[in-house]
Amino acid sequence: MNAYTESLFLRAPEPEDLAVMLAMENDAAAWTVGSATGYYSRYQLKRYIAENQNDIYTDRQLRLMVVHPLDGVVAMVDLCSFHPRHNRAEVGVMVRTDRRRQGVGRRALQLLEEHSFTRLGIHQLYAYIAADNVYSLSLFRQEGFAECGCLRQWLYTPVGYQDVYVYQKIRPSVE
Repeated sequence: MNAYTESLFLRAPEPEDLAVMLAMENDAAAWTVGSATGYYSRYQLKRYIAENQNDIYTDRQLRLMVVHPLDGVVAMVDLCSFHPRHNRAEVGVMVRTDRRRQGVGRRALQLLEEHSFTRLGIHQLYAYIAADNVYSLSLFRQEGFAECGCLRQWLYTPVGYQDVYVYQKIRPSVE
């Protein structure tokens, strides 16, 4: 970790995050790994920011902004597909294009894990990662996520179907 990434922190989305959220959410290159099928409007994201309770038990998801004190929002992290009975959530990490491969994603994932396991009491985090996303595969491995399966031809892309690996991390035992 470096001084830049050590100073990162999480916070809830604010109205002034609209521009960066629009840029990240409307990055069509990222759509193949998610469920988006079209662009989000300013109106949709304004409503999301205004109406979201930022409570994983109410919304069944939690979006947090990863912020650097001088550089602003450098990434977004998500917990989605939250299942309260089984106490698990899917993880998503999206780093601003100009901050990729600088340790931001790693620190963002660490902060999200800490929040999930210690503050929210979540038992398990998991992620679906496209087979060709070598950076994400490496990130999740380095952060102690274990590969637990491969979903064949899971994602449809412009060049055909692609495999996805499932990674999971179980909350460390507290003794």
